[in-house]
Amino acid sequence: MPANTRPDYLEVNRANWNRRAEAHLHTEFYNQAAFMQGKSSLMDIERNLLGDIQGKKLLHLQCHFGQDTLSLARLGANVCGVDLSDRAIEEARNLAAQLHIPAQFICCDLYSLDQHLNEQFDIVFTSYGTIGWLPDIQSWAKVVSRYLKPGGVFVFAEFHPAMWMFDNDLQDVRYSYFKTDPIVEIDQGTYADKNTQNQYESITWNHGLAEVMQALLQEGLTLEVFQEFDYSPYQLSDRMEEFEPGKFRYIHLGNKLPLVYALRMLKK
Repeated sequence: MPANTRPDYLEVNRANWNRRAEAHLHTEFYNQAAFMQGKSSLMDIERNLLGDIQGKKLLHLQCHFGQDTLSLARLGANVCGVDLSDRAIEEARNLAAQLHIPAQFICCDLYSLDQHLNEQFDIVFTSYGTIGWLPDIQSWAKVVSRYLKPGGVFVFAEFHPAMWMFDNDLQDVRYSYFKTDPIVEIDQGTYADKNTQNQYESITWNHGLAEVMQALLQEGLTLEVFQEFDYSPYQLSDRMEEFEPGKFRYIHLGNKLPLVYALRMLKK
C-alpha cells in the first residue's frame, strides 16, 4: 500500500458501507420493490459494453448489496459478487435466496480476494463509485488481471475523476485531480438517502484517467473501447435535472463537464 495510506481505512470504510447498506435497502434510489419484481438495476452504459453475457462466468467487484450482480445473473451470467461490507453481502445472499437466483457472494477486502477465490472468469465487472475507496490502483489492476481468463474482458463504468475535484454539488473545487493524500470526510446522508441525519465517515482517494489506464495496461490488458459521457445515469444531487429519461446533469454546468467514463479491455 502507498506510504500515506491510513492503516485504519478498511475499518472506517467497512463501517461506513455497513451503515449505508442498512439505509439503502429502503430508499427510492434503489427501488427494491421494483427490483424484486424483475426490474434491472443495470444502466445502458454498461449493458452496451457487456453485450451478450449468457453462459459467461462473471466476477463483480465491489458489488454493494447485489442488485447489479443479480441483474447480471438474470441476463444469464454465472455470477460471483465481492464486497467489503458484511452487511451488504448478507443482504445480497438474502436477495439471491428470495429470488431463487444462483449466485456466489464473498465478503472481503478486494486486495485479499485471492485468499477466498481461486478461479478465473470470462468477464470482470465493476461500476460507479468503486475505485475511489481503494488506495492502490496498480494492486486493483492486478486483481482484475488475475481473475480474467485469457480472452476475457474487463468492463468498467465509473464517475469521471474531474467530478471528484468538486464538492458534492459541483460548486467549488476542493481536491486535486491527481491522487495525493487520502480524503477524509464526514458526510450527513448518502447519495441514496440525502435527508437522513446519519453521519458517515469515509477515507477515499482520487484516481485520474492516466493512473487508471496505465495500471490496467501494465497488467497486460488491451483497450478496446473508451468512452466519456456528459451525463450521469444517476441523480446524485438535488442540483441535477433529468434532461432525457435516465440522464442527469448539474443544472449550473449543463454538458460542460464529463460525469462518467467507461471502458472495455481485453486480456490476451
